[in-house]
Amino acid sequence: MLTLMSMFYYICLRRRSRSGTRGEALTSRRAVESGQRAVLPVSVEVEQYAKEVLDFSSHYGSENSMSYTMWNLAGVPNVYPSSGDFTQTAVFRAYGKWWEQCASAPPPFRRTPKGFHSQDYIELGFEEPVYPTAVDVLETYYPGAIVQIMACSHNPFSQNPPTDVRWEVLWSGEPTKVLTPQARQFSPNIKHINFPTNLLRIEVNSSLLDYYTELDAVILRGVKERPMLARYKMPIIDINDLSDSEEELSDLGGPFRQGGEAKRTGNGYFDKLPYELIQLILSHLTLPDLCRLAQSCKLLHQHCCDPLQYTQLSLQPYWGRLSDASLGHLQSRCTLLQRLNLSWIGNRGALTLTGFSSFMKACGQSLGSLELSCCHFLNEPCLEVISQTCPGLQELNLSSCDRLQPQAFTHIFKLTRLRRLVLYRTKIEQTAILSVLTFCTELRHLNLGSCVRIDDYDVVASMLAARCYSLRSLDLWRCRNLTDRGLAELVTGCRMLEELDLGWCPTLQSSTGCFQHLARNLPRLRKLFLTANRTVCDSDVEELAASCPSLQHLDILGTRLVSPASLKKLLQACPRLLLLDLSFCSQIDMRVVQELSGLFPNVAIKKSFTQ
Repeated sequence: MLTLMSMFYYICLRRRSRSGTRGEALTSRRAVESGQRAVLPVSVEVEQYAKEVLDFSSHYGSENSMSYTMWNLAGVPNVYPSSGDFTQTAVFRAYGKWWEQCASAPPPFRRTPKGFHSQDYIELGFEEPVYPTAVDVLETYYPGAIVQIMACSHNPFSQNPPTDVRWEVLWSGEPTKVLTPQARQFSPNIKHINFPTNLLRIEVNSSLLDYYTELDAVILRGVKERPMLARYKMPIIDINDLSDSEEELSDLGGPFRQGGEAKRTGNGYFDKLPYELIQLILSHLTLPDLCRLAQSCKLLHQHCCDPLQYTQLSLQPYWGRLSDASLGHLQSRCTLLQRLNLSWIGNRGALTLTGFSSFMKACGQSLGSLELSCCHFLNEPCLEVISQTCPGLQELNLSSCDRLQPQAFTHIFKLTRLRRLVLYRTKIEQTAILSVLTFCTELRHLNLGSCVRIDDYDVVASMLAARCYSLRSLDLWRCRNLTDRGLAELVTGCRMLEELDLGWCPTLQSSTGCFQHLARNLPRLRKLFLTANRTVCDSDVEELAASCPSLQHLDILGTRLVSPASLKKLLQACPRLLLLDLSFCSQIDMRVVQELSGLFPNVAIKKSFTQ
């Protein structure tokens, strides 16, 4: 009995001592038992702001400026403690649930863990590696989006190649909606880790927010010497501590290496259930649970390794743990794979061309959807492998793969069955995109937002009009050279368009009649972003009201020529309208917004402020 209690105590102690090694935990236990006090080293706390922005998934700003970009998070605060909408802050591309409701949004993946909330991220490098004692994030507008803060063992400024890169969660929580948009300093209680770090990753989920969240600076506090507890406090033993820790599940390939060949001692009546019913039950498990269950008995090993359990596979929630070995262990189970999400995975050497190519050659034949957002391991040979091994691919997301060289995109045109292509913040050039449009005529959704290397968007618009008649959504966010001529050709040839993002396209002028021509030619339009176009006027809004009754999302931020009267006509004529952004519209003050909101309570009318 004494031995059993000792084992129970040791297991719980191990779960509670995740901030140190096993040896330190046992040393602390002996210190408690002997009444001795551990030595507490004296160390001065270091406070430092981010030295450099290393990576991020999206931002509101342009690739060629500092306004609303993630690069504003480097250095000391620019705005805090002021509140409001300021160009000197870091702003992510999206907020709320509007984007999830659009036709261009892909359906969610099955088996996504309930605890995975992250939608965007930013990685920050600091000057000095420290053992973190606190992390402070200065939020200046609509706070509450941060859902996870992580630390990395790798020094991003080291000249040596990364080896044995380890990520540790300092803090995590669920997305929240703060009652006020006012600035605040977010300082969660963080977990202590057993390695020094100067690389932090902040992950956000803005789905509950009423407007764009804005971040001003991040402060990392810590000590250079490893802190030791003065006295190890006896943990409160909880039966929940007997569950496997996140650290012990860090390698998804582990269960496969163990083989799962446990002796079968009888399954009661479980093996008498129909095969299809067992498969249905197992379909509700997360991927790590499925891997563990495969080790329990031969029957469940057979079910857990059935390729039908892996027709959809999202590895994004496990981005920090995956490697070539992980894909290798999953490879034999993914022969019927149809949808694959590898977003955020493989950076800093975790995935290689060899591991990726092997997996794609074995599992790409049936693949219809491939998500590769922010995958910086990708290179030209990787895209060549995709074009050769995925003949039926219909959806490809390369969002923010900004380190992929221009020549790599020349392989995309071989995927002639593409229907959805996301190239946001990539280095694709005009020749490559014209080749894609020439051969991929079945395109339904195309995102070319912030693709700054395309020289002439009028030529691209003309090709879209000539080849892609079935186009449903087009994102041209921050394209710098689309003119009224190109827009006219586009809306004349692609009359099935339901979503069109022309935000921050400065060369479009309302005086040419291009926006009224757009409205008359796109009666199915549901989403239109004319963000920061100061020339949008009452005539444009009234034409939208007359020609686009299905309109749901309209952004005319920054216009100076729209009056309350035309907005009232729009709201009356478009009963499905859900979002109307009137921020920085000089003729529309808060009194008008409140009046319109009272008359049309189902519409989220946005009006940002600065103070």
